[in-house]
Amino acid sequence: MTELFSETYRYRELIWALALKELKIRYKRSVLGFLWALLNPMLLMIVLTIVFSTIMPFPIKHYAIFLLSVLLPWTFFSQSLSYAAESIVGNGDLIKKVRVAKLVFPVAAVVSNLINLLLSLIPLVLLVLVMRHPFHLTWLYLPVPLLALTILTLGATFFFAVANVYYRDVAHILQILLQILFYVTPILYAEDFFPAKYRWVFKLNPLVYVLHGFRLSVYWGFLPAFQSIVASFICAFAALFIGYAIFRRYQNEFVFYI
Repeated sequence: MTELFSETYRYRELIWALALKELKIRYKRSVLGFLWALLNPMLLMIVLTIVFSTIMPFPIKHYAIFLLSVLLPWTFFSQSLSYAAESIVGNGDLIKKVRVAKLVFPVAAVVSNLINLLLSLIPLVLLVLVMRHPFHLTWLYLPVPLLALTILTLGATFFFAVANVYYRDVAHILQILLQILFYVTPILYAEDFFPAKYRWVFKLNPLVYVLHGFRLSVYWGFLPAFQSIVASFICAFAALFIGYAIFRRYQNEFVFYI
């Protein structure tokens, strides 16, 4: 694990350059450019809010804020995995020509989407102002769940980046898994939407512990219980440890498969 942090620091400038390159490619030849980082979550939020506030109404006040407070970090998680899964294969020519730590590519994918997440917080702030939802002091707590989410995401990206090198179907399977995970995670709904006897299922989903902190801070104005905070970081570091251990084990073989 020490190697992960030392190599990340050593190649920090390259990681930053790759992250910015990823963002530029993503919005290349786009009229609105980086504004899509603000518009995408807003448009998705509008569609989901119309569906779940009008067509299939949930009795939740200011549902748009309730939704967006978790939808934004979820989008960061899902997009990071999608981009990182292709990061090694997509940079195959560079890996074959230049001696560089392989971890810079999935890390750069996470960094680029982290920048995207920070930009997308702007429409959330504007929405809170427009809807006159209270601005809670618990917003100051957001860096904590953001850190846990980033660590968890990084661990997952290492695993899927490796898997996709050996089995190219992984990138497609991942999209199906993310769709399933989206609906079994309390994003569109609150946990108490389900009967109490079934809520234990959410405890099996590590994302729940992390995303819960975002919704509590932004929408409810509460801080998570200490046990919940500890659980979120245990899940996050467990994912990072397992994901990086697998990545480190196979990284020297990538050149033969890409």
